Amino acid sequence: MKTPQESTKFIKEQIDMLNENPECANAQYNLGVALMQQGKFNEAIGLFEEAINNSGRMFEACVNLGYIYFKLGDMEKVIEANQKAVEIEPRYARGYANLGFAYLQLAKTDEAITALEKSIELNPEIAQAWSNLLNAYLQKGDLDKAIATGHKLVELAPDFALAYNNLAYAYYLKEDLSKALTHLDKAVELGFKPHPEFIKELEQYRKNG
Repeated sequence: MKTPQESTKFIKEQIDMLNENPECANAQYNLGVALMQQGKFNEAIGLFEEAINNSGRMFEACVNLGYIYFKLGDMEKVIEANQKAVEIEPRYARGYANLGFAYLQLAKTDEAITALEKSIELNPEIAQAWSNLLNAYLQKGDLDKAIATGHKLVELAPDFALAYNNLAYAYYLKEDLSKALTHLDKAVELGFKPHPEFIKELEQYRKNG
């Protein structure tokens, strides 16, 4: 992480480069990153867009645009930016993961599943892609796939507390309360705070079961 003095110097260097060559995509990208890190999103957006226009391979700029639009709460723009990223770099797994997340936020479940499955095909080590795929299957009501996905997720990330909570919920919906309780206990052990009503229902099963 650059100090404020280093950031100021870096920004000046990129501006100087752009004064010499206004179409230098690398300088536009680097300056966009620096301004994005300072929270100057509108300026960064313009620079990333210029970098994309001036370089046919600047998929990183698309990814950063997606991040900015995520911070601004514009999921349609997140999708647009990451679609461009994977068009430029079709094997960019995190681009598909980002797409899946954004589609999920818009309740476009089938599109989310397609994007997330592609992300996992390209890189099966992205835990967040598995987590979002689990949620997508829950959203779709496909409990068997949700459970299978949840088990793969906790194998990959055994300390991922939310995964155990969502796996517990999938078992709960499938009316397998014993397994639901087992996974809920694990989520709590790892520090997750489940919904009080969910805890109440499973504690009732523990008491009477």
